[in-house]
Amino acid sequence: MRRTSPGHHLLARSATTLVAAAAVIGFATPATATTIDGYSPAVQQEAVASLAADAGISESAAVALLRTQSASVETLQKTTAALGARAVDGYLDAAAKPVVNVLDQAAADQVTAAGAQARLVKHSSAALAGAQDALQALPAVAHTSVGLDPKTNQVVLTVADAAKGTDALLRAAGTLGDRVRVERVAGEMHTAIYNGEAITGGGTRCSAGFNTNRGGQNYIVDAGHCTRAVSTWNVGPSQGASFPTNDYGLIRNTTGSAPGAVTLWNGSTQRISSAGTATVGQRISKSGSTTHLTSGSVQRTNVTVNYAEGSVYQLIQTNALVNPGDSGGCLFAGSVGLGITSGKGGSSSYFQPVGEALSAYGVSLN
Repeated sequence: MRRTSPGHHLLARSATTLVAAAAVIGFATPATATTIDGYSPAVQQEAVASLAADAGISESAAVALLRTQSASVETLQKTTAALGARAVDGYLDAAAKPVVNVLDQAAADQVTAAGAQARLVKHSSAALAGAQDALQALPAVAHTSVGLDPKTNQVVLTVADAAKGTDALLRAAGTLGDRVRVERVAGEMHTAIYNGEAITGGGTRCSAGFNTNRGGQNYIVDAGHCTRAVSTWNVGPSQGASFPTNDYGLIRNTTGSAPGAVTLWNGSTQRISSAGTATVGQRISKSGSTTHLTSGSVQRTNVTVNYAEGSVYQLIQTNALVNPGDSGGCLFAGSVGLGITSGKGGSSSYFQPVGEALSAYGVSLN
């Protein structure tokens, strides 16, 4: 997993190249006149085009699906919370409708009454958590990850080509039966902070994350591997870093400008009005200083990623494109902030949930 530089909020024009880079890519007016609540025009165009291409559907069908998504996420989260241990997580299906995994018919009936689809599964949350804990109790192997896949009711052990000494890990996975699936991916999984534009300090580069505030002072919530590496950025000093274990950090924003919006690299921005929890199957967008605005979907949650520098837990896994230089950037769905860019491995990208960072530092989104 290659750590990338954060997709970032639009800072002040005084924040050097953060704004200047926004002019690099131009986006046309969305192809449909139908707007999606909470989506800026540029984000809607990218999200609709990406979904239409990925799913092989028309742009009008993609708009309808994205408009369905927000209500489905809310239904899914309320239903799983009400069921407690009787629910085994859930996800959005290809039509963006909520699916809740359950263990018995009574729970399935409750799910149906709540307006979601019930799916009877074999393994309980406790059984899957036990399998994940068993794998994570072994010495960590760099370039591997372990996460939950609610669509298959399994724990997934992902092993990159660069991983060495995996025999014990793979033997343990084999003893856990069909609770665990092993996947292999090309390349490696590691952090990377590149020299270049965006926020800079000490000869290194990261993108700015979410603008926040506490007690009248503005802060930027960013990737912890960035703030651990650099004490003073061109936008202000680092005020905290949690990495590894977590991957969040805090920068005191001294630029005099801290709008609650993500730059889209075409002169426009996406307003971020709230923080939320990522859901498997949810269509998302990310902004970063290397790959700019890209879209995809959430593949897994509660993922442990074993970087060479140490393990990071409870990350969000997506298939949105990220590359070195995107680290610290913003993962979002319309106006809802979801995560901070952490790294990549194979064709997947990994994000620190933003809600955990906000709570840790006692800051609120601007």
